[in-house]
Amino acid sequence: MNAAQKKRLVAYFSASGVTAKTAAALAKAADADLYEIRPKVPYTRADLNWQDTHSRSSVEMADHSSRPELADSDVAIADYDTIFLGFPIWWYVAPTIINTFLERYDFSGKKIVLFATSGGSGFGKTKAELQKSVSADTVLIEGQVFHGVPDTAALRAWADSFSD
Repeated sequence: MNAAQKKRLVAYFSASGVTAKTAAALAKAADADLYEIRPKVPYTRADLNWQDTHSRSSVEMADHSSRPELADSDVAIADYDTIFLGFPIWWYVAPTIINTFLERYDFSGKKIVLFATSGGSGFGKTKAELQKSVSADTVLIEGQVFHGVPDTAALRAWADSFSD
């Protein structure tokens, strides 16, 4: 199979819509399928209040074993060679629902390129924390943190830089 025949997926979690916009732009630029990672119980505005130590997101992020349930598990991961995995940065790492997603599917032999959205922080310990949720033969690449949505040409060039 040549690089042109390899299938790409952009899978993303977006709590406020910011990551969704970047993921949609990336999927279009990379000629990839798009899949939204959704929690079984959607987050409310109160759930996302990071200043409230009792909010759902604060409680989940304080407990590294937290695994929010997914709304579905119907994406055909086996059909894809490269998965671009996007999420907002919460507390300098990926939201724990990303661990749920990685532990739900078999990513053996797959290339997962991480991308994130953030108002200013970088990946922090994201890759190290997510590596624990995939098999040893899964290639996990720290891609890029986007501050705003890049233009199509920049996204295409970035996505193509991960082609074999």
